[in-house]
Amino acid sequence: MIDNPVKTSTRPGITLASLRITPAFAAAFGVLLVTVIALFTAPYVGMADNGDFFRIIYSNGLYFNLPDYDSQYFGYFIKQFGIYQYYNENSSMLVSSQSLFIKLALFVNKLVFSKEVFDIRFQAAIYTLLYVAAVYLLIEAVTFKMSRKRGMIVAALAVFIFGDTGYTAYFNSFFGESLVMVTMILVFASWLLLYRKRYNDYAMLAVLLVSTLILTTSKQQNAPVGMVISLLSISLVWIRRDKLFRWVTLLSAALMMFAGIATYLNISKEFVNINQYHAMTRGVLMESENPETALQSFGINEQYAILKENTYYDQYGTVDVKSDLLEKDFYSQYGFVSILKYYVTHPDQLGSILDTAAESAYTIKPAAMGNYEKSAGKEFRAQSHFFNVYSTLKEKLAPRTFAFILLWMAVITGVYMPSFVSAVRARDYRGMQRLFVILATMLVGLSGIVVSIIGAGDADIAKHEFLFTLAFDLITFQVISSVIGRGISSRKSMPAAPPSVPAPEYAALNNGVSI
Repeated sequence: MIDNPVKTSTRPGITLASLRITPAFAAAFGVLLVTVIALFTAPYVGMADNGDFFRIIYSNGLYFNLPDYDSQYFGYFIKQFGIYQYYNENSSMLVSSQSLFIKLALFVNKLVFSKEVFDIRFQAAIYTLLYVAAVYLLIEAVTFKMSRKRGMIVAALAVFIFGDTGYTAYFNSFFGESLVMVTMILVFASWLLLYRKRYNDYAMLAVLLVSTLILTTSKQQNAPVGMVISLLSISLVWIRRDKLFRWVTLLSAALMMFAGIATYLNISKEFVNINQYHAMTRGVLMESENPETALQSFGINEQYAILKENTYYDQYGTVDVKSDLLEKDFYSQYGFVSILKYYVTHPDQLGSILDTAAESAYTIKPAAMGNYEKSAGKEFRAQSHFFNVYSTLKEKLAPRTFAFILLWMAVITGVYMPSFVSAVRARDYRGMQRLFVILATMLVGLSGIVVSIIGAGDADIAKHEFLFTLAFDLITFQVISSVIGRGISSRKSMPAAPPSVPAPEYAALNNGVSI
């Protein structure tokens, strides 16, 4: 009898250990599952039009095909729109990278569904896939070298925060916040991955560049974003010694800066007037105890004080907001810089409007817009409560003063400063990146507040401050993950395993160390 013992192959192959679900995969799958249930199963969750959709859809070949569409403003989410069949005479009202994704969704819609009717869920599907990928990269960066058990806790926290329908409901709408959300997370994640030296540096730099360009050009108020990220990303030049990477990084920073400047210069005259009007009527005049005196400081006739608290869209307004008279005697007398100067010289009003901004700085999903279709039988402006515990708690529990925002920024910076100083002393340029990405995210979020209140007062402020609320969540998530991973102190320089220590042992030594 001949024995045939089972031979054990020494070649690497698929094992049970290698098939284990990673924290990044678990988080991405969890967010995908929750989003699919919310957005793609009845009753569908989306966001009602507040009157802004026309700015982006007409120039992209879509139109409102419901006879009673106007009556559903603010109240009901509408998922289907008409597709122009003939020549589209509508010129672009705004230049936005959002159009690229609408056109892609429209192409897929025509390919597999209809050439006459556009279902917004095709757009939602594209955003969802990109969002899931962004969450995967984020968790991969945060849990790198963290124990699997702790990594899974972080993954669960990620699903709790970023799977919240307060965020994902935007995908079923034409609001630019949906694209802002995806690209901002990609910017944050790719920069952290560069810090971690995880994946290819060139690939992560490309993700950082493309995401920043799309984020900056997605909304006109995001013009400062490209400038902020451009300046701080120059620090990436020194994380590698090869000249090619350094030149590519400098070119990327220049492109980001150019995108920010170009976005600002391309703001249409109509939007300038709308924002200017609100900046004065819903900002300076609203916060002033003596609006006549405030107007005189701008060289404006004090009779315009009657416009205090008015909005550009008032059905029965005090004046014709598009009149030549207003253009000559009102709009031409002030701008962003003069209003900023006014607030600086009137710190009491500045503090007051900053606190007003802080009251809405933690609102993820504006209460003004409903989330259900009219056919769902819900009340007008009814809000979805499916998987929105985080957004609800955040809005109710967060402090409502700007002083808290400044304190939060100071504490976070202080927490990560020791490791940054250590990296500076060691000339560990890669190790410095953790604080740079946090500072960049803070400044981007802060720009969302400042641009909103100075550029447009408190008009639609909850939606205008979306950048800040997302930046707050990203940084807070980063800090909590650091605590969970027991690595909030020092990165201990992680370019590669020392030659004298085999890679497996090096990984074991660093087990549990997170950013």
